[in-house]
Amino acid sequence: MKKIIALLVLVGLLLGAYAYYQVMIVPAVPNALAEPVAVEFPTGSTYEQVMDSLAAKGIRPNRTFFDPLASQMGFERSPMRAGRFTVNPGMSSVALIRKLRGGAQSTVDVVLTTEREPMNVAAKVARFLEPDSLDFLRLFQDADFVDSVGYTEETFQTLFIPNTYEMYWNATPRDFVARMVKEHDRFWNSNDRMAKAEAVGLSPAEVYTLASIVEKESLQASERPRIAGVYLNRLRIGMPLQADPTAVFATREFGVGRVLNRHIEFDSPYNTYRYSGLPPGPITMSSVGSIDAVLAPEEHKYLYFCARGDGSGLHNFATTLSGHSRNIAIYVANLRERGIR
Repeated sequence: MKKIIALLVLVGLLLGAYAYYQVMIVPAVPNALAEPVAVEFPTGSTYEQVMDSLAAKGIRPNRTFFDPLASQMGFERSPMRAGRFTVNPGMSSVALIRKLRGGAQSTVDVVLTTEREPMNVAAKVARFLEPDSLDFLRLFQDADFVDSVGYTEETFQTLFIPNTYEMYWNATPRDFVARMVKEHDRFWNSNDRMAKAEAVGLSPAEVYTLASIVEKESLQASERPRIAGVYLNRLRIGMPLQADPTAVFATREFGVGRVLNRHIEFDSPYNTYRYSGLPPGPITMSSVGSIDAVLAPEEHKYLYFCARGDGSGLHNFATTLSGHSRNIAIYVANLRERGIR
């Protein structure tokens, strides 16, 4: 009898040692993965869905030992914790469970460049975060919500400052907007931008709107302060901006190669050929460079500018209409010389 008991104790010890080996020593995250792995668990995931997500990344712990351990450590509760987590090769089952149950989430880089409209922002952000683009767009188009954060349908795009933002993958659309509000305020409260806006006689939203036009007028950052100066000169004397990009935005013919009479004559408050002053809101997200160009414009007397047409992407500037006409002739001649009609 004593031998049987001793044998059972030995078997128990061996099984216990083997279980300890499986959960504490044997890697749940294979060393063969060679580098950290990011795993994403959607909101509302069940335990089995989490295990499937791990398996899809090549992480397949021994379920005979892992599942009881997960239950014991409170990891099987449904719904599971959502988010994006980075796990390291060689992690034991215990370490993996602790990481997924209570460890810090990994962030993702949300990259905003110069998306044209809120719908484009929604599509871009959805590439980085869990919610669908429609979830973002519905919030962006919710008039009451937009008003609650201090914007209108026309000015909402001025909220977004192009940059790269670290955020949690499972951030909600409201989380995203709240972050953008903080980043927007931080941006305008830095580098004396509020004081500079006051100096040029514009609100931050108006600066952004003018900057969006400057953004579309030239690909050459070096001449944007000069173009900004042209438009500010026009605003000061009540001269229509007559900006081609606003006519294109108004007609929504974004792929057009050249602005024609039908664009100039199109009736829209965004068409600065038809309406004086600034349009109701921006025609695209503006880059920081264009915003700062409006805040620190080149001081001059130019009222006109025209593309050179030589392929440089630069413009010629003029103070008078006759000088502008000469620049137009240069533009046409350069196009003909390059074989462009």
